[in-house]
Amino acid sequence: MTMLVPPWLEPLLNTAFFSICRTHGDAARSECNMYCLDCNDNAFCFYCRSSIHKDHQVIQIRRSSYHDVVRVSEIQKVLDISGVQTYVINSARVLFLNERPQPKSSGKASSHVCEICGRSLLDTFRFCSLGCKLVGIKRNGDSSFILDAKNEVLALQRGEGISSRGGNQLREGLEHDNIYPPTPPPPPSNARRRKGIPHRAPLGS
Repeated sequence: MTMLVPPWLEPLLNTAFFSICRTHGDAARSECNMYCLDCNDNAFCFYCRSSIHKDHQVIQIRRSSYHDVVRVSEIQKVLDISGVQTYVINSARVLFLNERPQPKSSGKASSHVCEICGRSLLDTFRFCSLGCKLVGIKRNGDSSFILDAKNEVLALQRGEGISSRGGNQLREGLEHDNIYPPTPPPPPSNARRRKGIPHRAPLGS
């Protein structure tokens, strides 16, 4: 299995993100939402990256509804994500790091489910997350996370692991991400004000 899974993946999946950095706790961007693939250690914040991991290979973890996600554009450069369901959230294509609780059944059986946890999928993928693909590799050995030179080029060109329908939309927001809702436009200058109730002048005696 050592040839199928990079050494940093399992520690990454077991890392707790979004705690406050002990060194830069008073700073604005002090949440530990980054992971260094070279150091393969704990999560760290934006300022630690600038000072300690400046020239290292680093990925940023984001959150969607309290679950950790990573952007496909980042992770597909270092990992074969084929077979893992991807989603589009706030125009960013992401995938989940670990298994999520299965939502209550709506009464409709899904034709696509994760091979490991049984979670309903939107397309013909095998796994719901990187964690479930890791379990599948350990169990069956019929998949891999390792990118060779040829597959790496194909992944970047074709978007490996992405649905042929252009990805699926999740009505969720990415937390701890530099994605903000658009500022609402100001009201038009010629907007009519509601007229007050006219009062009749008092009659003279």
